[in-house]
Amino acid sequence: MDESLSEWLRLRESADWTARATGLVARVTAGLDPSDRIQVLDLCTGTGSNLRYLIDRLPQRQRWLVIDRDPALLAEVPSRLSSWAERRGCTVTTDAAGTHLRGEHLECDVETRRLNLETTGSWMFEGRHLVTASALLDLASERWLQMLAARCRAAGARALFTLTYDGRSSCDPPEPEDDLVRDLFNMHQKRDKGLGGPAAGPDASAAMERSFSRAGYLVETASSDWTIESGEATFQRRLIEGWAEAAAEMAPDREPAIMDWLRRRLTHVAAGASRIVVRHRDMAAWLVGE
Repeated sequence: MDESLSEWLRLRESADWTARATGLVARVTAGLDPSDRIQVLDLCTGTGSNLRYLIDRLPQRQRWLVIDRDPALLAEVPSRLSSWAERRGCTVTTDAAGTHLRGEHLECDVETRRLNLETTGSWMFEGRHLVTASALLDLASERWLQMLAARCRAAGARALFTLTYDGRSSCDPPEPEDDLVRDLFNMHQKRDKGLGGPAAGPDASAAMERSFSRAGYLVETASSDWTIESGEATFQRRLIEGWAEAAAEMAPDREPAIMDWLRRRLTHVAAGASRIVVRHRDMAAWLVGE
């Protein structure tokens, strides 16, 4: 694993949690039977941010299977989860089966599994009440998204997918190349990311809504935008640098202009004068008739 990926996930976690459409979380979890042990599948879990966010918002008894292809990221899940749980007064134990949290109002077991999601097996969906992921869908092809909807339908699972980039962003103060860099970044987002072919990128939210509707789901979406203020300088720098790197890959002949844009944008960040908004969509889905 590139160590910078773990750091990037740490940097964005606060923005992710603040941005999430809490109404959709409440809608999708309201239909879960609190007397059941809720079986949850978390796809592309990273270091477990989505897991930690949702634990407090689900019924008390939970069992999670969390999946990622990066073993180093998965290795961080138990320690981060343990630290989070201990601050809440939970007892934490670990064994070959996973990490187990026990508290006054919580009984949660978490299994981590390294898997490449390009060939997602039906077995991991079987018996799941909820399938979820964060910041994943824009990396997947529409064919893979259709497969995901079909797998959820076959399991009778509810779905909650959050922080799907929709292709829109804005920076303040503006610079003349802002649109150029954003458009090139959006082109880069549609490259094959290893999930069934060219990624849906900014079209992912619409593609996912179509896929789940055709599979027999009622679907609701809501905005979950990042608003990154001037005080979050490290986060802003990493974001801007990533945009510039992707844009230069797509248009090497424009690299001098892109690097000059990067220099000016970083100057705004250093001066405490930068504000960035990145638009996302969250989606919740449940079967018609539930």
